[in-house]
Amino acid sequence: MSDDYQKLSEDQIKKELMNLNGWTIANGKLNRTFEFKDFNEAFGFMTRVAMEVEKLNHHPEWFNVYNKVKIELVTHDVNGISNYDFKLANIINILVEK
Repeated sequence: MSDDYQKLSEDQIKKELMNLNGWTIANGKLNRTFEFKDFNEAFGFMTRVAMEVEKLNHHPEWFNVYNKVKIELVTHDVNGISNYDFKLANIINILVEK
C-alpha cells in the first residue's frame, strides 16, 4: 500500500462528490454505471481505464454486461473510500468524455 492513501471522512466524501459528475455512494463504495453504444465501445472504454489503473496501481471493482460498465471504487487497505478512489474516478470521467 502506498503511504499516499488517505481514508476520507464522510464530510470529505460529500465535498468531493460535489465536484464529481455522475458518481454516487452505495454500499460504502464510490460508484457509477456507464452505458455505451455497444459491447465494442464498452470494452474499449474498459481498456483505456485499465491502462490508467495500472499507472496508479489502484484497481476498481467493475462489472460489464454488453454495453454497460458498472465501476465501484473503494480502498480495501484503508477499509473505506480514499483520495485515490476520487483520483481514479476523475480520470475515468475524463476518459469517458474522449
